[in-house]
Amino acid sequence: MSAGVLEGKTCLVTGANSGIGKETVVGLSRMGARVIMVCRNRERGEAARNDIIRKTGSSAIELLLCDLSSLAQVRKLADEVRDRYDALHVLVNNAGSFSLGGGTTVDGFETTLAVNYLAPFLLTNLLLGFVTASSPSRIINVSSAGHYGGEIDLNQITRGRAGALMSAYSNSKLALVMFTYELARRVRGSGVTVNCLHPGMVATRIWRLPTFLTRPFMISAKSGAETTLYLASSPELESSTGRYFDNKKEKRSSIESYDEERAKLLWDATCKLVGLPRLAVKAPQSSNSP
Repeated sequence: MSAGVLEGKTCLVTGANSGIGKETVVGLSRMGARVIMVCRNRERGEAARNDIIRKTGSSAIELLLCDLSSLAQVRKLADEVRDRYDALHVLVNNAGSFSLGGGTTVDGFETTLAVNYLAPFLLTNLLLGFVTASSPSRIINVSSAGHYGGEIDLNQITRGRAGALMSAYSNSKLALVMFTYELARRVRGSGVTVNCLHPGMVATRIWRLPTFLTRPFMISAKSGAETTLYLASSPELESSTGRYFDNKKEKRSSIESYDEERAKLLWDATCKLVGLPRLAVKAPQSSNSP
């Protein structure tokens, strides 16, 4: 990472107080960016912010609060960002959830689906005009290799569900990949690039499972943030869009993720679910697969 490569740029990172999100903020700060940390808890967020300031020497790190499982709070966050800042050059949808018990949000949606997919879909669409006005700019969605085991059931999605246990996680991450590709098609030529990634099997708090067997095979959060930072800053990716990356290299995602017709149906169903106009971003007349 080159110091100063993001000088003058404003970046936003969700799920920023621990794990990959925190290391992403560290990396962006060291490259000279002004970074907006989005965290759910003020105490943990402030502690993380102070720690990052100590590590990087940068004071251009600010904290905004949002519980991404609440669509009302996501809308409030988007309003705050537009009101408080004059540009947004990099949007990193990093926050993720894996709920063993399933659970539902205040809006009645399955929690894993809401945090992993509905929140980034809504936040990105609400900030898209702002991001476009700041172009050249980049949108980065942190997905997972788990998406390869996913399947999009539109009947489930329209009811705010993504399945049970691990299938809910895989399905939500597949939805995020398909959203990435569909958004990339819709904003092509605008100066905004949209890409997604697998960060690696990272030992973070998202896995609230016994990990004494798997932890030796997991990588650190710092290593897990490397691909995100690469997508956020690399000059060679200036025009790269609608792509999936793993270990800083482009990789083919699942077969279903390239189904453009299904992606459009998923887009429309999601718009209805989160309360956006169906054509929040106009669909292209024709396109090539990413």
